[in-house]
Amino acid sequence: MIKRAVYPGTFDPIHNGHIDLILRASKLFDELSVAVYDHRRPIKSVLFSVEERVQMILDALPNDGNIVVMPFTGLLVDFARSINAGVIVRGLRVFSDFEFEFRSALANQRLAPEIETISLMTREENMFVSGSTVREIAELGGDVSSMVPPNVAQFLYTRFQGDLGSFVGNLPLRD
Repeated sequence: MIKRAVYPGTFDPIHNGHIDLILRASKLFDELSVAVYDHRRPIKSVLFSVEERVQMILDALPNDGNIVVMPFTGLLVDFARSINAGVIVRGLRVFSDFEFEFRSALANQRLAPEIETISLMTREENMFVSGSTVREIAELGGDVSSMVPPNVAQFLYTRFQGDLGSFVGNLPLRD
């Protein structure tokens, strides 16, 4: 029996905390599906299209064979069932994440009792990293190269500043 798990998220953009969790979770399961939420309804504002987010993830990850990246819409448990995933993987950074993830896990358990949720603790160096933090720093011209893979930094700098070629170092702050 193949043990398949799903790691869902907006990944707008994917950052080093996500990458770390993906690589660690991929060692625990035969297959890990990185499920990129496609916000067809504007529940949450996103900077990048689902196609861009999927491509950023594919470019940032090593091709080890057991990680699949795909978009999804609708309820996570319905998506998990559709790909025969028995586990949902979530990450925990800080205490406030625990409360949100706990409630989500209980709701998913009510909707799909056959699907388990596991949470992985972030590594200390990634505790402060979030998509919104990365977006804000990049938009204000700050250096996010220590928080995201190089391809993602380039996407961000291109989106906010225009094409900078091969970015190295700090960008000047905008007025």
